[in-house]
Amino acid sequence: MSRPTGRVLTLLELLQSGGTRTMAELADRLGVDGRTVRRYVNQLIDLDVPVEAVRGRYGGYRLAHGFRLPPLMLSDDEALAVLLGLVAGRRTGLVTTVETASETAAAKIRRVLPERLARRLDTLLESLAFTKPAGEFPTPDAGVLLTIADAVRHRRPVSIRYTDRGGRRSERTLHSFGIVAHSGRWYVTGTDPELGEDRTFRLDRITDARTLPGSFEAPAGQDPAQRVLSGFATAAYRHEVILRVHGTVEGIRGVLPASVASVEPATDADADEEADPAADSAVDPAGGRWLRVRLRAERLDWLPSVLASLDRPFVIERPGELRDLVIAFADRLATRARRT
Repeated sequence: MSRPTGRVLTLLELLQSGGTRTMAELADRLGVDGRTVRRYVNQLIDLDVPVEAVRGRYGGYRLAHGFRLPPLMLSDDEALAVLLGLVAGRRTGLVTTVETASETAAAKIRRVLPERLARRLDTLLESLAFTKPAGEFPTPDAGVLLTIADAVRHRRPVSIRYTDRGGRRSERTLHSFGIVAHSGRWYVTGTDPELGEDRTFRLDRITDARTLPGSFEAPAGQDPAQRVLSGFATAAYRHEVILRVHGTVEGIRGVLPASVASVEPATDADADEEADPAADSAVDPAGGRWLRVRLRAERLDWLPSVLASLDRPFVIERPGELRDLVIAFADRLATRARRT
């Protein structure tokens, strides 16, 4: 689809959403000038779409009352793709409203399918299994999600009402950079202009969102997904864990991803301190270098087995409690090995 054709269809979608759209708004949403908007409107009129011009201070364009497009037609492959998407979204927790909405949408599509295709699709859905159980996460409000998505797209400030995990409510302004879906939950990440600090919020905890006047410039090179993962790794938890691991970033990331831990080079003093014998190539043939790993956790009992799976030399800088857990874990393994 060519870009002008795509913009004409976008114009039609905007007009179908109802009300009168001003020339300035349409030009901004389409990324064109007023003359081009008029040309796109004429193209719709040539296709017998009844677009009306509204004159006056608040004038613009709107669709004639009662106009509706013909029913949506899907090919067999398209219908299958849509239904599988709905099922997969439900199973992974990536739904944007109550579960019944995706179920009723799937049922409507299922009812209009040819009987042959419907039977084959039912066979597929009955035989389809997922490696993880269905997500049971709170779902974001669809209106909130769409409002914030519009603010992200047009770089407009948004006011949100938020309830944190402690039950505290607040109202704040956010310059949102992106929306991220991660592990069954939806997040929005951006900057709080009043505090000048980066912030990430769970969308299901936002009860209201409204776009504010004005605009902002997003910093160059922003990666919303990386911002969210980095925020997880540095969030406040009960324990702060600092390790030195002799290995590679890729090897550490295999068991401690960016959402869990940060990895940085260790200082020269650290490297000298641990150079003998762990870093010796005869002892550590896989190579690598000393890296400092930082993470935060509510519990420590899961870390000994993770460190064992690294199969790399490591030093626990803090907390001392973790050293005790690792020693106890090693003793249990040695005891079981002797028994067998």
